[in-house]
Amino acid sequence: MSHTQTARRRRRFDLTRWAQGGGLHAVLFAVPVVLVYAYFSWGPVLQGLVLSFQKTNLILPAQWVGWSNFEYVLSDPGLVQASLNTAYFALLALLFGFPIPIILAVLINELRRYDGLYNALAYLPAIVPPVAAILLWKFFYTPDGKGMFNTALGWIGLGPFPWLNSEASAMPSIVLYATWAGAGSTAIIYIAALSTVRTELYEAAEIDGAGIWRRVWHITLPQLRNVIFVMMLLQLIGTFQIFTEPFLFTGGGPNNATQTILLKIYNYAFINGDFGAATALSVLLALFLGVLSIVYYFVTRRWSRA
Repeated sequence: MSHTQTARRRRRFDLTRWAQGGGLHAVLFAVPVVLVYAYFSWGPVLQGLVLSFQKTNLILPAQWVGWSNFEYVLSDPGLVQASLNTAYFALLALLFGFPIPIILAVLINELRRYDGLYNALAYLPAIVPPVAAILLWKFFYTPDGKGMFNTALGWIGLGPFPWLNSEASAMPSIVLYATWAGAGSTAIIYIAALSTVRTELYEAAEIDGAGIWRRVWHITLPQLRNVIFVMMLLQLIGTFQIFTEPFLFTGGGPNNATQTILLKIYNYAFINGDFGAATALSVLLALFLGVLSIVYYFVTRRWSRA
């Protein structure tokens, strides 16, 4: 018997054993689950791609218009302003909002006593419903001297500040709220990652006389490198999809200073009734985030493996 015939028998035998061992039943059990997942997850994606090439308000019959929706969206003069505002928000959130959860996690990790209480307090903002929290902060941002923030700053001779009523301070004010709302839940992830760092590294550093900042720089941050890179990518994707905060705080104002891409998509769909244009801009945003993720992966791959 030739070697080829023996190999074929082995492959046929392995397939038979796999089927008799329950592999076929597992596949038959998994197929409906996969089909349901694909229908509800990828079905809307494919439908959105089709909708981006149509002119429709979801009431009248759809008309196939080809690339007209993309041409209309790209020629919209407000798209540049919305893109710049979104990038500005992402930049501010990255510079000021991203380091805070790391610092918070390190401080909680260093405070060995009552760490459970500190974890609960850090996570507390994530429990508050976003709409209720935004409305409360909107009251805090009252521009006259009666607002809570202006009142507190007035005690030290500062203010009053216009906050959301100024083109210059509206976006930083939204970033301040977004940092408060998201820092706690992100810090919990970093705290969980810190629990995997070997304690003997810290003990050896303490024996060598390393202070807290040297331990953080030479031990904590290198050990959290992979987690930091993943969280930074997730934050970039999330910040480019910012909607709730500018929608409830300012509605895109003042003078379109907080108009973001997702807010523009909302206006296309529910203000103008042009769901084709809204879907086209959504597809463009998804493509941009996909390219950004790929570039980010290749840029950080060498650093994450170093």
